[in-house]
Amino acid sequence: MLGALGVVFGDIGTSPLYSLQTVFSTHHNAVAPTEADVLGVISMVLWCLITIVTVSYIGLIMRADNQGEGGILALTALILRKLDPRRRREIAVALVLGVVGAGLFYGDSVITPAISVLSAFEGIEVTGSVPNEVILPGAVVVLTVLFAVQRWGTGRIGGAFGPVMVLWFVTLAAMGLPQIIAHPGVLRAVSPHYALAFMLDRPLVAFIAMGAVVLTITGAEALYADMGHFGRRPIFLAWT
Repeated sequence: MLGALGVVFGDIGTSPLYSLQTVFSTHHNAVAPTEADVLGVISMVLWCLITIVTVSYIGLIMRADNQGEGGILALTALILRKLDPRRRREIAVALVLGVVGAGLFYGDSVITPAISVLSAFEGIEVTGSVPNEVILPGAVVVLTVLFAVQRWGTGRIGGAFGPVMVLWFVTLAAMGLPQIIAHPGVLRAVSPHYALAFMLDRPLVAFIAMGAVVLTITGAEALYADMGHFGRRPIFLAWT
């Protein structure tokens, strides 16, 4: 489970942070930091995670494994086995969808590390502790090291990053819990009422905000794609 936490949740575990910042800075600050907007956005983020990750991925999609393997190509192979070999059009459609899905996944896999690491260095720059000239070279060095250690295999990498992710989540909890105690009203966002009210009262703004809210589920595809490495149960336990 610790390995699954290190590999699978490295992306989705950080996504809600920058997605919230993006929501309140997008489209000339269309989403204002008012109580109604804050509760509405947080409710949208929470229920996006519940419906897409918990219900769709954990509850449904991860049950469609191909002999324990997950991912778009494994799902395509599973579908092809279920189709009638005489229905060539359906087979062709399944193959095309599988290839397109794999292409999108690889594109996401290429662009996400670069954006994540570069954003992290830019965040450090905000504190004033790192000069601007160091950001790009520093990001290149970190990415080079990360890709160089891939040859050690998923198991070792997961074992190494698992404790890091545990520390990350514990730090978030330690920083967030005092704020929740100080402002318990934020827990009202658990109710989907605030998300629905936000979308009904300000549909255009909510539509714009949704473009940033969906960033919270980036990395959710890893739950299914990495199922062959760790199995469904460790990923399920790590998420719950």
